[in-house]
Amino acid sequence: MTETTSPLPTAAREIHLAARPVGAPTAANFALVERPIPALADGQILVRNTWMSVDPYMRGRMDDRPSYIPPFQVGAVMEGSALGEVIASAAAAVPVGATVTHFAGWRDYAVVDAATATPVDTSLAAPQHYLGALGTTGLTAYAALTDVARVEPGDTVFVSAAAGAVGSVAGQIAKALGAGRVIGSAGGAAKTALLLDEFGFDAAVDYRQGDLAGQMTAVAPEGINVYLDSVGAEHLRVAVEAMRPRGRVALVGAISGYNGANADPGPDLYLAAIKEISLRGMLVSSYFPIFGEYIAKAAGWLADGTLRTRQTVYDGLDQAPAAFLGVLSGANIGKMLVRLV
Repeated sequence: MTETTSPLPTAAREIHLAARPVGAPTAANFALVERPIPALADGQILVRNTWMSVDPYMRGRMDDRPSYIPPFQVGAVMEGSALGEVIASAAAAVPVGATVTHFAGWRDYAVVDAATATPVDTSLAAPQHYLGALGTTGLTAYAALTDVARVEPGDTVFVSAAAGAVGSVAGQIAKALGAGRVIGSAGGAAKTALLLDEFGFDAAVDYRQGDLAGQMTAVAPEGINVYLDSVGAEHLRVAVEAMRPRGRVALVGAISGYNGANADPGPDLYLAAIKEISLRGMLVSSYFPIFGEYIAKAAGWLADGTLRTRQTVYDGLDQAPAAFLGVLSGANIGKMLVRLV
């Protein structure tokens, strides 16, 4: 038996991949399409999406090439993290009225297998935090700094894309873990000022000013112990040069090369070898077993002010492509979200 609210919608709007990009994507690579909503099968729920996330990794899914996650299909709806209210349920475990996160974003209504949806406690924090600081964004930062490139008390930590979703959280988590000094890289005076004034970084470098190596020497003359890399290329090369012996690097992303235009040679791996530096990649899905542990800690940090967040919000499903293109160009401060209702 299906439990419902009344009346239920009969059609959903979806964003489809219209064509694969050549180089940087544009609005022409996306299409807004309306489709009938199928009847629920046993164990499924219908979710009215209220928020959805757009993230840099989605750029790789626009290309038809092997990766850790299948590519988007041309002519089909895209997908990604979203949050919404259950308005019909054929699953006893997830009732109508529950707020859930799931992976069927890029649409305003989603039919989801209840087993793949996660109910969230909106009394802990505003719902949209479950797509940011309390979601995979925050978990990425936490896992990177507690396991992949573990922060030890007194460490000097460098974070790239530090005004973005993962970076802004990572700098603050590094402080909570006992880092002695946290340095962030961002683009432009406004973002670097925000790192210092709002997110609690000790120093900031503006990569748009050039001479990243010289800037790093000025703010970290004794070197760094830990680097969280979301950029790759020059940032990774400079971080390895600045790394102290037995430093740790968490390879979270490489946004500088997502459009295939980056010609920077990257790090000197011989230098990494003689310094005994560890460079370790990570997929946040490997850390889903500790999601509950992380949310409990992060909700406390949000409540007591240890963790401050920012969101950049676009309104309306039709603005989702623009929001995504904004992420790729660095238009966001903190987490980029699309508000659907």
